[in-house]
Amino acid sequence: MREFEFEYNSQREHLIIPEYGRHIQRMIFYAKTIVDKDARQAHVERIIELILQLFPQSKNLDDYKEKIWKHVFRIANYELDVTPPAGIEIDSSPEKRPERIPYPVSESRMRHYGNHVQRLIQKAIAMEEGPMKDEFVKIIGSYMKLAYRTWNKEHFVSDDVIKIDLGTISGGKLSLDESTSIDHLTNNVPQQRRPQQYHKNQQGRHSNSNFRKQGNNYNKNKRR
Repeated sequence: MREFEFEYNSQREHLIIPEYGRHIQRMIFYAKTIVDKDARQAHVERIIELILQLFPQSKNLDDYKEKIWKHVFRIANYELDVTPPAGIEIDSSPEKRPERIPYPVSESRMRHYGNHVQRLIQKAIAMEEGPMKDEFVKIIGSYMKLAYRTWNKEHFVSDDVIKIDLGTISGGKLSLDESTSIDHLTNNVPQQRRPQQYHKNQQGRHSNSNFRKQGNNYNKNKRR
């Protein structure tokens, strides 16, 4: 019985641009070994035509031919002695990658309130003393209670817990009076008034309903 040797993809050469596949990459590698310049040029141009046939959606992109030529040179590691069409410049310099964005690090011990609460507290600390700062601290307290309930819906949280946490996070620089009710602050938020057209529609619905009731009563009396 003849034994077959399988070749896994992990054992093959690395695909520089996987979208084009291994056969296109091998054809480009073969082009590098062609000695005759005219034959090498014709071979690469046929590769470009083949890519356009395999990926017709590329024609919808701007400068699609230029991108394909640049991809071919990139796969060849810019070691391909051919001449691209006029107007296409091949840059063999390494690709420029954007700088890595650092992940925000939070040093708060009470992360369940979120980073927004930390920023609001720091902003309140920098404010001047006065009624505006006092109202702003109350808003922060109500937001902290809302965030706490969202984080743990099954656990009851009292106003005292929020006041203690507010003082802890602010380093004792912010506080709420013992008589301040945080639930009272959240319940006093004015509800948005419905537009006048809504009330007109409701009146129209009630009038239509009364009209249908009168019609049904008339039909019943008529049947009798």
